[in-house]
Amino acid sequence: MDEPSAQPEAESSLDLVGEPFAVIESDPGVFTSLARKLGIRGLELVELYDIEPWAVDHLHPRGLVFCFLWRKDAHRPSDFDDPAAERVWFANQLSDDACASLAILNIALNTPDIEIGEELTMFRQETESMSPVVGFLRLELEAGSDISQMKGLAISSSPFIRKAHRSLARCVASCCFRALNAIATSTLDGAKKKKNSPVTKRNPAKSTTSKAASSSKAKKEESDGEEAYHFIGYVPAYGKVWELDGLKSGPLEVGELSDDAHGERKTWMDVVRPALRMKMQKYGGAEGGNNIRFSLLALVDGLYEKASDNLEFLKRERLAIQRRMKPDWESLVDSNLLEQAQFAFESPVGSSAPGRTYARDFGARRMARDLEILEMPERALVPAWEQCVRDAVKAKVAVEDEVAKATRANTEHIKRTHDYEPFFKEFVTCLQDEGLLEPLLDVNDDAKKTKRVKLNGKG
Repeated sequence: MDEPSAQPEAESSLDLVGEPFAVIESDPGVFTSLARKLGIRGLELVELYDIEPWAVDHLHPRGLVFCFLWRKDAHRPSDFDDPAAERVWFANQLSDDACASLAILNIALNTPDIEIGEELTMFRQETESMSPVVGFLRLELEAGSDISQMKGLAISSSPFIRKAHRSLARCVASCCFRALNAIATSTLDGAKKKKNSPVTKRNPAKSTTSKAASSSKAKKEESDGEEAYHFIGYVPAYGKVWELDGLKSGPLEVGELSDDAHGERKTWMDVVRPALRMKMQKYGGAEGGNNIRFSLLALVDGLYEKASDNLEFLKRERLAIQRRMKPDWESLVDSNLLEQAQFAFESPVGSSAPGRTYARDFGARRMARDLEILEMPERALVPAWEQCVRDAVKAKVAVEDEVAKATRANTEHIKRTHDYEPFFKEFVTCLQDEGLLEPLLDVNDDAKKTKRVKLNGKG
């Protein structure tokens, strides 16, 4: 292996292996955090509990992330021969546990009208002409091809993507249980060493049989525990709907965005809905809902951004109406609404003054509404102002709900990713030093089980 000093400075900083990806949960808050860490702005992921139009269409999904208990699908090579698929940005999964990032990237990099940040913009430009897969067979067929020219490897070797992915990995449970198990085990082992009783002889045949049975049981439990959950993406692009599974050869066409029998343009959710039903039936939904082993997340416009823009819109509308009203307008409006107006326009993260907006068409909509207000007759101004206050009360509640949701998500993120192992080590050590650990473990100095002490007559 070459010495690092022998490499050029630019090449020595490349991290082609790095730390592995990590398992992350199929949770909308986790995926929203991952999308934002990747640089995707103004969007979030929400969980869908039904795929019928009444439950989905009002959200206007940009893409879907489907999580399921993975089993190998049988597809013919001809299923991936669609010429239109060559225009779709698609990468194969080369690293274990990277499917969550793959699903988001395969959706985001095929949706042109979203903000993906500088890092992902450069990444898409650099990988646009790369092949999606890397493998020995393909490398043999493409003589002289460079490994760095493969999208799958580009994702696996990207420190930016890998760091964003790993920052969402859960470590709370593993660290806590690992620490508690190790400390409790070492404590019990130490107690057993103090025991001075003779060693009990065992029946060799019985021991062998018991060991074989235990081994067989362990293998069965290990086999039963080998469950791999996988994330794939669904996205509309280039007049069709695609299933983007990093473990498959390429983009798989779900259907075409064509006109229906009445000449109306079908939405992409109308196209993907039958495919989702088949997937759900295959992966657990066919058993009366008792064994659902999948989840579905939708990439939608940020609900906080929508709620905030709505409140900001009403702030400006109130000012526009008040500029046209008479000097004594306060005596003409409802007194209760006048009192509510003192607080209804205050944002939980700002003030009652006009603030930041997010939607690209906000200015155009605001200008159109200002023209309507200028053309209003005077008698319509008071009812318009009162309705503006009522709408502002609802808009403020919506913003507060989104802020509270974000606060909860951030709290859960801290709990999920914080390493509690040092705390538990110190806590158990203090219990041992105070002589309180052995009573809690129901053992005495001879490592014998003791009766649990009852407090107030209760165990």
